[in-house]
Amino acid sequence: MLPFHRHFDAAARWSEFGRQSTDERIIVGSITFTFLLYALGALYLLAPVLGWALLALLILRWSAAQPLPQQNSTWLIYLWIGSAMMLQLCLIIGHVDFNLGLAKLIKSTVGWAKGWALLSIFVVLGFCLNVRYQLICRAACVIGLIALLLTPLLVFAYATGLPGHLYVSPLKILGGAGAEYFTVILYEIDPFNGAPRWRFFAPWAPAVGFVANLYFLCAWFEKDFKWRLVGLLGNALMILMAASRMGMLVMLIVPLGVWALSRLTRPWIIISAACCVLGLVLLFEPVSQQLMTLLGDIKAARADSTRVREALANIALYRWQAEAFWFGHGAVETGTHLVEFMPIGSHHNWYGLLFVKGMVGFLGFLIPFLVTACVLLVKAQYQVSSRLALSMCLILGFFSLSENIEALAYLTWPAWLLIGIGLRSSIQDIDTNNSNLLAQFRLLSERLNTQTERPVEAN
Repeated sequence: MLPFHRHFDAAARWSEFGRQSTDERIIVGSITFTFLLYALGALYLLAPVLGWALLALLILRWSAAQPLPQQNSTWLIYLWIGSAMMLQLCLIIGHVDFNLGLAKLIKSTVGWAKGWALLSIFVVLGFCLNVRYQLICRAACVIGLIALLLTPLLVFAYATGLPGHLYVSPLKILGGAGAEYFTVILYEIDPFNGAPRWRFFAPWAPAVGFVANLYFLCAWFEKDFKWRLVGLLGNALMILMAASRMGMLVMLIVPLGVWALSRLTRPWIIISAACCVLGLVLLFEPVSQQLMTLLGDIKAARADSTRVREALANIALYRWQAEAFWFGHGAVETGTHLVEFMPIGSHHNWYGLLFVKGMVGFLGFLIPFLVTACVLLVKAQYQVSSRLALSMCLILGFFSLSENIEALAYLTWPAWLLIGIGLRSSIQDIDTNNSNLLAQFRLLSERLNTQTERPVEAN
């Protein structure tokens, strides 16, 4: 039988990882069945159920005298929990300030539980549960394989004129969100230029570029060459077929950026970076002109979309400053015909935070996100899982400029889980490259700690 059969044999697919824990099987299964859950219309419901159920299980274990991990980064977990609480507080104050009523408050709280709270929950779960990042990387490659297999069928559907929109799942009545989160489609036609775009399993095409980039970087860290190749090709194909401008840009920039940022302690990287900075200073004017021209071309590619995004941003900023500076409006509002009736604050995570949560909510999410990225930057110098987590932060940071992170929490939850995993200190994930002096020092300190602890354990 051909070696490629291992990509389809479930037992062979995971055999090299040995025995999986119950948590790992649940998480990996939730990722690999993404397309099936999308076809059933249950994808939007999966992440909230999974996140809150695993959190309840974690609390149950803690109450049964199973201690949570205590490490140097544990304080960051409490910071993320505080962030979720702060965003909920802003939501309550905004509803009270604008007299939105109890029913609206309850609905918005449910939305918080499926959005902002979910981000913090998965960071906590990644840190506390014994889940290996390698399994998530393999699951991302499985997503790429399925995308490769489905692409000819999706292209055939467009070429032969089959209906693009198939159906809206009846599970919509359980979700409390818009129909786009439960609509199953084969393809769509861009209203701005008439070109076809494919959503695959996302509610809109640019969101595919977002999620596929997360899985693309996961595939980048896959150890098996064949699986890595399949994962990279499949997820890159999804980004291209979604025609996401940000997705294509991030796919090119982030892998190189993570590679360089995770090697800042190596002398030749420092020297190369200094030379690049010097070159940019000397050639600042022509380089800046070329960059501005490139950005202009990217915006002109879909000028109407760019106009709507800019109008939404201007309206959100003006109304935040004029009406609800500290705690925001409490809820999104539908815009006018000028912005194609898009919700004010959408298409940009930070403008949306300012409009809905105010300055307090804005800082309540920005501070833990930036602090986490800085901690991961330090740990990425010697720990592989932290490099992957840092890449998740970079992708989330880029796409926060064009998407609402909270609205896509049900798709991006593996990234937040990986961030929590990257915050853990794990001797198994330390880079063993002899040229990485910081990693060698970390390994030496771990050995010394182990030796000093042995006599205490004997007593």
